[in-house]
Formats: sequence, C-alpha cells, structure tokens
Amino acid sequence: MIVDDEEFHHLNNPADGIKPIVKKYLGVPNSAEQKGNKVFFTDGDASVEVTIVNKDIIRVRLAPHTVFLDEFSYAVPELPTKATPFNLTETELEFKVSTAAVNCHIRKQDFFISFSDSNGITTSSDAAPMHWEENVKFGGYYVFCTKTCAPQESFFGLGDKATEFNLRGKRLKNWNTDAYSYGWNQDPLYRSIPFYISVNEGIAHGIFFDNTFKAHFDFGCEDATKTSFWADGGELQYYYIHGPHMMDVVKNYHILTGTHPMPPLWALGYHQCRWSYYPENKVRVIANGFRQNKIPCDGIYLDIDYMDGYRCFTWNPKYFPNPRKMIEDLNANGFKTVVIIDPGIRVDDNYWVFKEGKEKRYFCRRSDDYFMEGHVWPGRCQFPDFTNPEVRTWWGDLFDDLVDLGVAGVWNDMNEPAVFGAGTFPDDVRHQYDGFRGSHRKAHNVYGMQMVRATYEGLRKQMKNKRPFTITRAGYAGVQRYSSVWTGDNVASWEHLKIGNVQLQRLSVSGISFCGTDIGGFSGEPDGELFTRWIQLGTFSPFMRAHSAGDTKEREPWSFGEPFTSINRKFIELRYRLIPYLYSTFWEHHRYGFPILRPVVMHEQETLANHFRQDEFTYGDKILICPVLEPGQQSRTLYLPKGKWYNFWTLESVDGGQEITVATPLDTIPIFVKAGSVIPEYPVMQYTNEKPIEEVKLNIYYSDYEVNSFYFEDYGETFAYEQDIYLEKKFIVNGTSKTLSIKQSMEGLYTPRYDGYHIKINGLPFKPSKIIADGKEIKEVSVNADKTYEFKFSKNFKQIEILK
Repeated sequence: MIVDDEEFHHLNNPADGIKPIVKKYLGVPNSAEQKGNKVFFTDGDASVEVTIVNKDIIRVRLAPHTVFLDEFSYAVPELPTKATPFNLTETELEFKVSTAAVNCHIRKQDFFISFSDSNGITTSSDAAPMHWEENVKFGGYYVFCTKTCAPQESFFGLGDKATEFNLRGKRLKNWNTDAYSYGWNQDPLYRSIPFYISVNEGIAHGIFFDNTFKAHFDFGCEDATKTSFWADGGELQYYYIHGPHMMDVVKNYHILTGTHPMPPLWALGYHQCRWSYYPENKVRVIANGFRQNKIPCDGIYLDIDYMDGYRCFTWNPKYFPNPRKMIEDLNANGFKTVVIIDPGIRVDDNYWVFKEGKEKRYFCRRSDDYFMEGHVWPGRCQFPDFTNPEVRTWWGDLFDDLVDLGVAGVWNDMNEPAVFGAGTFPDDVRHQYDGFRGSHRKAHNVYGMQMVRATYEGLRKQMKNKRPFTITRAGYAGVQRYSSVWTGDNVASWEHLKIGNVQLQRLSVSGISFCGTDIGGFSGEPDGELFTRWIQLGTFSPFMRAHSAGDTKEREPWSFGEPFTSINRKFIELRYRLIPYLYSTFWEHHRYGFPILRPVVMHEQETLANHFRQDEFTYGDKILICPVLEPGQQSRTLYLPKGKWYNFWTLESVDGGQEITVATPLDTIPIFVKAGSVIPEYPVMQYTNEKPIEEVKLNIYYSDYEVNSFYFEDYGETFAYEQDIYLEKKFIVNGTSKTLSIKQSMEGLYTPRYDGYHIKINGLPFKPSKIIADGKEIKEVSVNADKTYEFKFSKNFKQIEILK
C-alpha cells in the first residue's frame, strides 16, 4: 500500500500534542437507545446508562469514553428482576424515561439530568452536567455529580457522622477510619454509607452513590445553591430513590441493599464488655455480680486479652486454661459468650492460622508482590484478602473450634482496616475483589464488611440452624445483611451522649438499624449520673452494650452505688419487659424495611422545624423516647408528633403536634406511648428464656380512632422464620366515647407455648359495664387505682369489646 508522505506530521516533541488535564463535562446528548430495562444516551464520546430498577428507583451510570466497568456491587447483591413498565419519549427539548412514579429527564441542550414525580414536581436536578477528570497518578477518573440545592432543602443519612442530624451546610468524607476518642464534627469515622435522603417542600428522595473509593459529599457548604458528591476513582453510579416520604426512601434503599437478618433473641438483651475481662476468674466475678445484684444480662464479651499473644483463634492458657468449662458454666448461668476477632494475623510460622494462610496465599499483597505487612496488637501481621470468596470461606471455617467450645457471637474489630502508625493499608495493595480486581483505594471501604460477611457466613454454616450474632466496627452500605454495629471508641462525656443519640438515629435511617453505642463511653471516666443517663438511652438502642477501656475504672451497672444501681436495674428490667415489642419492631425492619429508630422528621417531614429536631425519636412507631442529655437536668422540653399520646409513667393523655415540658428526675426519662397501641410485655427475667413464658401481658392504650399494632413471635434462635414458621399478629384498636374494640388476626405457622394474655386497658374514658370477648362476657376484671382495667383471656381471641 502506497501512502502519501503528506499524510504524516512528525513532531520533535510528541508531548506537545497532549492536552492539559482538566475536568470534562458531558456534551450534548445526540441519541437514545433502549435495551431491555436500560436506556443508553451518548454525546458521541461519553455514554450514560439509565436503568429502571423499579417504579421508584432509577440508576444512572456514566462511562467517560463509552466503556462501562463490569457490573458488580458488594452493596447491591442483585437488582430486582421483575420487569417494570416504563416509557421512553423524546421532544425537541429532552428525552424522558417515565415509570408510574418517576420521570427521568435528560435535557438535550446540555445533558442535565433531573427527576420529577408523577405530578410533574421536580425533586432533583443537575446544577452541572456529570463530569470527570483523569487521575494521572493512579489511572481511571475522579468522578463528579453536582445537583441544585433548594433554599429549604434538608439532608439526612450518610451513616454515623458525628455532627448534627440535618447535614445541610456540611462537607463530609467517606473513608473508613480508626477514630479513637473522636470529637464533635470529626470526620471521617469507621463506616462509609454513601446514601442520603433529601427533603424539600415536604417531598423526600434519596441518592445512593454506590462507589467504594474515597468519596466526598457537599450539602450546600461551598455553595449554598449546590449539592455535590464525588469520588477519587471508580465509576459515577448512583441510584435515585423516590419517596415521597422518608420512610418510602428507606424501604426502597433496603430493597437494594437488604435488611438485617432476625437476631437471636438474646442479642436484644443487655450485654457487658470491657477491654478486658481476664483472667477467667474475673469473668466469673462479673457474671456473678449480675446475678447477685439481680440485674438482667445476656452477653459477656472477651476482648483481645483472651488470646495467646493476641493471635486470633487461640486462647491464653494462663488466663483461660479451660475455656470450654468456663463457657459452659456461663451458659448455664444464662450468659452467652462473645469473643473479639481482628483481621491482623501474626507473622509466625509456628502459628497455624498464619502458616495455613501463607501456604494458600490468602494474605493481601502489594503491587510488587510482597505481602502487605503492618503492626497491630500481635506485632508484625499480615492480613487476609476478604474480597476473595475462597479466603472468606477459609476464614469462616476457622471459627469451627470457637463454635465447638460454645462461643455464641463474634465481634470484628480493627477492620477499617487499622494499622498502627500507618493508619491503614498502602494504596498499592491489590485485592481480588470477587474476580473484579482492584487496589486498596477501591477495596478499603468494603474490607471490614467483607470480613464480617466471612464471619457471619462461617458461623451460620457451623451453627447449623442457630442464628449467629456478629458485630463490626467498620462497614459499607449493605453491611446490615451480616452484622450489627456500634459507634466505635467514644468518650465518657455528655457531649458524646448527645453524639451517640444522633448517630443511632442516623444509622437507622441509613440502613443500619441494629446499632448501639459504648454505654458510658469507651475512654474517660463517667460519673454515676452520666452512666445512668446513658443506660436510659441504651435501653432504647437496638443494640445495648456497656464497654470501657482497660485504663478506666470498672463500669458495671452497680459500679457507682446507690441510687444509680437501682435506677440502672429499673431500666435494664424495662428493656427485658419490652423485648417482645423490640423483637416485633425488628421483624418489621427485616420483613418490610422499616428503620427501627425513627427521628421526628420521619413522622412529620412536611414541617420544617422538625428537620432540626434530633433529641426525640421513636422506637418503631409506638414508643417515643427523649433522652436526658444534660447533667442535673430536672425537666426537659420535647416535641410529640400529631395524634394522642400517653405518658408511659403516669398514663396522662397528651395531645401531640406540640412541644411539652416533662419532669426528668434521675430515675426517669420522657417515654410516651401512641394512643391505640398494643404493647406486648414479658415478665422480668435475668436473661432471655430464663423460664417459659406462661402468659404475655398486652398493654392496650385507648384511642378514639383506628390504630394498627403488630406482634411477632417465633422460636427466637433458629432460621425457621425463613420457612414461614412464625406468627405475625395484627391488632386493630378503635374506640368511641362509650366503646373500645380490640381485634386480633394472625398469620404464620408458629404456635407459642403460653395459653393466654394478661390484658391491661389504659386510658379508658368511661367506666365499663361489660367486657365481651368472642361473645363471652368476662366477669373477673381488676380495677386499679389509676383507673386501668386488667383481665385475662385466650391468646387466640378474635375480638374484645368493652362497653360503657
């Protein structure tokens, strides 16, 4: 082939033709192509994929040069497969992809993407086209998305950030970090949950930015008219999740990322932890202390000192010469044993875990193929690559001996991953990433999640049909499928009590409902008042555990003497009385995607003032709690959502939709129960399942409008609920000035062993002349001084009518 020389233009310096690296923006979309539930748009260079997940969820992906990354996500195991009807239309001004609930608009002029609801109200819109910038050092791209921020728009979520509940005006970062004794507004912390909820003019939507690289969020901080999210690598991929209510957004987020599995019932009890309880005799002293003080407790934790030289999966023969006997004795006394496991494996050829991992090449390696090594508690360590499914299976099988000894739960710590001195792994560490490859820049934020996944899946396999209990310090979106969490190494201060209250609400609306704080603070010294106020908050935290550092004074519920011991006992007993309600609320989370803790704004998002309330919350939708967060506080003001409520302590009826002031002596906190509620109650036990339930108490609160309540029962420790062996009860309460009706219906295959209910009627506005249950008049009715009424009847009743 002869080529004309004039076609070639030789340069003395080829680099002269390279353009400077700048941010590049999408141009003008010139085509739309539909393939199944996806629509592809291009400007001739870059491509955008719009995927219809369901009628409320639309995913947007950007490929800077038309090449999309392989589709894989640790957060979203699989997209829903059911086809969703949608339409693709084109006008002179835009392309539009529409479902029954959401419209996605692609503006032809500039590739701006916006979303509107079925009424045509714009809920989210770009302030600039999606853009990217080449990353010269690492390859790939920095990816950016900027959206408009309305004047009164509020933002919630993003996991356990140590700042105000409403994130408006904040600039935050996602990069899992060991943040010992973190402070107010310190960022980042232990978890990366790139999901937030926007509420503007009473309408909510969510954005889930599924990108595991270091990510950044600006909620009107740099520019009050703009909200941005961007990452240091990976793909610009986000899900628009429609409301219109915050609850709808969270439920749809759970459709993508999953919910917590049902915990073993004992995991909802009180847990006691310290760094560290050792030797064995100390553990026994602590356990006996609970039983002697008659303070209920279900779990005792062993921190790193139970190990031989901090080597995972070993026991210190001096401190714990017979762990099997100790665990058996604890179990006989009602205590489950939870042990800590860290990811760092000591470099020691005489240590079987290291030897096995080394032989199988399961430890993380750097780009030059040297093993990644760093110092943590055991000294020089190597670290398993939990993004490799083969390694996860191996790791899960390592728990065989612990399970055989009777260990009931595992606590994963230091898995940000944390490395002494260096902070974390170097960027050049390579990860298998389930076959999709990546450096530590990509895998860092999912490392802890994949560790606890390996733990959970291993325990589930070895415990046969028993539910494992796991807790993790680090995680990414979707970690709730494998574990509970706590808020890390907090401080014994009133400020941290406030931070913890906000963090738990934020975690709950961010998809991680099974959460708690270190009651009393991990570092520092609480006084009796602070510890007791923290116990009161912990009573209404989904996960309730006291934990403290080894260089602090001991911190059990009786450590501060009276009156604190009695008050702590009173609230821990209240926790155990309410376990059937707490467990039912957990079922509503697992089955239906409801968050367990619900901030006031979730109940009344249309009221702007509620966007800034962060003290009060409800546990489920029936019990409202307002913890006391200041020393010496003898009263406090709180807001009750609209409707009628009852003061839990006095049974006084109060109208909601207003602020009220309530007395708060040390032995109480404001607790209110929604009118119409049916709250199941167990007798106080020293640990769950201490004795068979002979009857369940139903606390019924009068309402002059219809209210539904749910009560869930099952075996409490097996996975039989996955085969529908459970009982889901629905109560409908409705009253008038002369009547109160309670209806019960049931679904499921489980049969509880108790025969009857002990029913207590609260707030009845009239003196009953007759109580009829399933057509039979109940003659034996107790009337109490507080004008409550009590009687007993079959657990299988269908309708009870109380007549004036």
